[in-house]
Amino acid sequence: MHTGIFAENRFFDLEVEYAKASPEDVLIRLTLTNHGPDSAELHLLPSLWFRNTWGWGQNSEHDFIRPSLCLQDGLLVSSAVGGLGSYGLSCSEGGTWLFTENETNTQRLYNQPLKQPYVKDAFHRYLIEKQADAVNPDQTGSKAALHLQRRLRPGEIWQVDLRLCRRDMGDRSTSTGLELTSVNALIEQRRQDWQDHLHWVAPGLNEEDRAIHTAAAAGLFWCRKFYNWYVARWLRGDSNSAKPPEQRWHTDNAYWRNLRSRNIISMPDCWEYPYFCQWDLMFHAVAFAELDPGEAKRQSRMLRQASYTANNGQSPAYEWALSDANPPIGAWAALRIFQVSGRCYGRKDYPFLRASLRELLLEYGWWANRTDRNGDSLFEGGFLGLDNIAIFDRRYPLKDGSLIEQTDGTAWMGMLSLNMLEACVLLAEDREEYKSLCERFVTDFSRLTYALNSPCGRGYVNWDEEDGFYYDVLKRPDGSSDYLRTRSLSGLIPLLAIATFDARTVESIPALDVRSYLRDLGEERGAPFDAISHLGSRHRDRVLFSIVPPDRLRRILTRVFDEQEFLSPYGIRSLSMVYQNNPYSYQQGDDHATISYSPADSPVAMFGGNSNWRGPVWIPINYLLIEALQKFGHALGDEFRMEFPTGSGRELNLWQISLELEKRLVGIFRRNEEGRRAFNGDIELFQNDTAWSELFQFHEYFNGCTGAGVGASHQTGWTAVVSKMITQLQRWG
Repeated sequence: MHTGIFAENRFFDLEVEYAKASPEDVLIRLTLTNHGPDSAELHLLPSLWFRNTWGWGQNSEHDFIRPSLCLQDGLLVSSAVGGLGSYGLSCSEGGTWLFTENETNTQRLYNQPLKQPYVKDAFHRYLIEKQADAVNPDQTGSKAALHLQRRLRPGEIWQVDLRLCRRDMGDRSTSTGLELTSVNALIEQRRQDWQDHLHWVAPGLNEEDRAIHTAAAAGLFWCRKFYNWYVARWLRGDSNSAKPPEQRWHTDNAYWRNLRSRNIISMPDCWEYPYFCQWDLMFHAVAFAELDPGEAKRQSRMLRQASYTANNGQSPAYEWALSDANPPIGAWAALRIFQVSGRCYGRKDYPFLRASLRELLLEYGWWANRTDRNGDSLFEGGFLGLDNIAIFDRRYPLKDGSLIEQTDGTAWMGMLSLNMLEACVLLAEDREEYKSLCERFVTDFSRLTYALNSPCGRGYVNWDEEDGFYYDVLKRPDGSSDYLRTRSLSGLIPLLAIATFDARTVESIPALDVRSYLRDLGEERGAPFDAISHLGSRHRDRVLFSIVPPDRLRRILTRVFDEQEFLSPYGIRSLSMVYQNNPYSYQQGDDHATISYSPADSPVAMFGGNSNWRGPVWIPINYLLIEALQKFGHALGDEFRMEFPTGSGRELNLWQISLELEKRLVGIFRRNEEGRRAFNGDIELFQNDTAWSELFQFHEYFNGCTGAGVGASHQTGWTAVVSKMITQLQRWG
């Protein structure tokens, strides 16, 4: 945008709409507008092609068959192949059909002879380089396009309709007609169906919030893509191509040689670089829960199926580092989907939760056995999704062998064990046998809570009583230790491990009486567990399970709600703003590093430098923090009140504060009193031009001071959870 390429609105706009007449009969409407001040020529090439699988070098003869497209009575017809029937593509406009093969131009790329003359860049060469012989004159091939062209006057709109329909549908209609009245009626009906569904999901929204909610929902559905990857094949390569580098067999991904993905997956970024990312996907699934609970359940369980998981029970992180340890939020996602879909659709889906728990138990064993390397219930975690949030790269030991004991590593594990406990308690409503599983998770959660809040004979603890905050601890080879005093989201993750159970549930499941368990255990070891005496405490007839005791909660939140630290006009920052004018430095042996508040792009190259957790607002973590505040508020009630913002003199309970935070986050997308949307930043074209100002971009993260979008601008995925904040504010705000 800053290059001036859109000056004077010299651009064409293309809107694409898909409307299904039936599952195998799709109407496609292309609406093109010349926004510029002058008439201009436009070439349009709607295309249809077969994905090239015949060039993979499979073993059977069938796999070598190249399917084809050809014309039959003016209709583009595909051959039936591999279980896919024959389809016909028709268009409302007449033009010139072009054909080629979906094959790589080896001559241009590798200076290697072509195996046949027609290759995938043929349409570009035909149109731009004027090479008429680039396309197949016999009008057949595995890739085809209809060349349409028109000169559009300033402001002129050109509408083109296409229809893709299966041709062997038995008694069903095989019409490929594009009569304008019927096409208009169908498209209008599907638009209305979509709006009716969204109004049912989120009734009563004002026009502004409806636009944001609709855009977030549409982006979620659009960002689902087919993902096909068989790691074993990637390792050995195709039989008819050059052998891949031997180095592939020496990467962590080689351990995952049995992983085979052939699914439609909700992608973080379906435009620039489609890939799956496990912890992003869990947020996507929760965002789907109100819109399409079936899709939410499918997405949340996908990566824990046998075709994805490793032999040790781990589920994959993402394609470039399958063995990375992402925050274990799968159990949280399953719980939220179970709860949200039950509330919206009036039925508790116990079979879904049971299936999820079975799969999660396998992964839980991997987490418990692998990540607690020292057997002290402190989980180093390695990479845990917060990229450059720490002063040192937490994936590796320092040069002198010092290790970083991560606050968030142990806290994420505590959240997982508590979510597993909650799932068991819910399933015990339906089947008694799940009560017996509760004891394991009560024990694990108690141990993890004690590890974060007590030295446990180690000589150090992540809680710093002087600062009133949880910090990462540097553990040196000589046994000494020190705090890495950077106040960041890493120290807020312990807040996420919170649940409460009503007194009746505790009576029905004896394992939930954690105070009795800790009292008996304390008598056996000869010392009480004073550091976690809050566990099992009763508040408003509810029993509290939380890593953070209520007295420490108040001290932490005083900083979180401080506008000079974490509280931004647009949510909770990932790093305290106190480091803007007072950077924090640390020297350990030959390692020296400095961290400062950077509200937008990353100031360092750590993790490639393409994301930043040193100041920006990240909506998914804010979403988890808001849920935690609501759970604490449910337990502690109106008596637990805090200044919001800190120092303002305005006291609210935690439920009210959670809604205030949601308003700040939704405010990233809403127009302010000047009519500007924060996420558009200083791009005046986006702020003021009607062609752009109503288009929403759900960025990867947002400037911690201004709310301007940062990172991937087409990453709807986890930022789409803002739609759930909108529906909650409508109900309670």
